[in-house]
Amino acid sequence: MSDVTLTKTRLFEGVWEGVLTYDGTGNFQPSIEVTHLQKALENVEVTEKPEENLWVVRVPIPADLISDGVQTFLIRDVRSDQTLNSFALMSGDALSHDIRAEVTLLREELDMLKRAFRRHCLETM
Repeated sequence: MSDVTLTKTRLFEGVWEGVLTYDGTGNFQPSIEVTHLQKALENVEVTEKPEENLWVVRVPIPADLISDGVQTFLIRDVRSDQTLNSFALMSGDALSHDIRAEVTLLREELDMLKRAFRRHCLETM
């Protein structure tokens, strides 16, 4: 188990932000890399806040990486080669169709459960 934890705080104005904490002993300096399709992103910021014993991680999402489908970004510690966190962006017409189909299926299942529950209530009275 790692002593390093990266927790997302928000995604705002095209920048993913998170807080990195270290629970181990000694002088630790993070080495963070963010990749998309195994290619490292540039302009990733890791800012230390020693008074709070944490680092703020900011990942600007390049506009040229935003496209239809699912785009996954991995955030990892280079020294330990451990994935600390990840995030995905989903967009496009194909996605909206999938979501609509899933919602329709869930509605049908809910209607079936409601009918079964009502039938059960009538039979137990």
